[in-house]
Amino acid sequence: MRLGVIDVGSNTVHLLVVDAHAGAQPVPMASDKAVLRLMRYLTPEGAITEEGCAAVLSAVQHAADVASHHQVDDLLPFATSALRDATNGPELLATIERETGVALQVLSGEDEARLTFLAVRRWYGWSARDILLFDIGGGSLEIAAGSNETPEVALSVPLGAGRTTVGFLHHDPPLPEEVAALRAHAAVVLAEAVASFAGQPAPHHVVGSSKTIRSLAKLAGHTSDGFGSGERMLLSRAQLADWVPRLARIPADARPALPGITADRTFQIVAGGIVLQAAMAALKVDELEVSPWALREGIILRYLDHLG
Repeated sequence: MRLGVIDVGSNTVHLLVVDAHAGAQPVPMASDKAVLRLMRYLTPEGAITEEGCAAVLSAVQHAADVASHHQVDDLLPFATSALRDATNGPELLATIERETGVALQVLSGEDEARLTFLAVRRWYGWSARDILLFDIGGGSLEIAAGSNETPEVALSVPLGAGRTTVGFLHHDPPLPEEVAALRAHAAVVLAEAVASFAGQPAPHHVVGSSKTIRSLAKLAGHTSDGFGSGERMLLSRAQLADWVPRLARIPADARPALPGITADRTFQIVAGGIVLQAAMAALKVDELEVSPWALREGIILRYLDHLG
């Protein structure tokens, strides 16, 4: 069957079309993305502005039209922290459904962590044993750990790359004191979060997912032998410590000249690197490997599981 996944996030509205059936790997057939950077459209009270609402509505309609063009059998539309946290989120969701016919499912942060963990577990398989997962979105950072398909611990903290850019990095490139303030803030937030992981066994695999982490790994990471004849993409905390200060000295419009840094992530890649470095330090992680599967694949796998 052909499925269309519409992911309304803090940075993009992304459509992924796959051919999939239970027990098989989903095969990507098409992808379409609109870059919104919704954090730019938040009022001081936490509402999405009229301009931002119009941008979301237009992007969702376009994604639905593209999905229809590809003749999807079912549409799996969802939204994450940007709409979840916006004070006018319910009104915007109702408008989107009324105007486009797309009924977005709003995921909690914990749902995001669990579904992403499911995707990573399926990608790595049972032989990976205990997994510790980091996933950085635009609005939140998800961390999960466990040895099964459902993690023993799954949490979400408001340390997304877009949110922290808007909240702390007000200049381009950011000032040293802004970078220091974000590092300190992330350390405080994560110090509270890591208590949830006390008593968890040491992970056999530490995994990062999300476009932000993949971008950082392409820039600063390295590869090693992986499953079969493939390669694993790896990223160490030492490499982040080397590269993040360099990124912070480069204007956003110049960063896409670097390997792995795309135009849709260039404004928030510094904050993403700071947050990831802080998260790895808080959980005493020296190196992680990058999963090609993340939340959208988790949504697809859960849907297929329910069909069975």
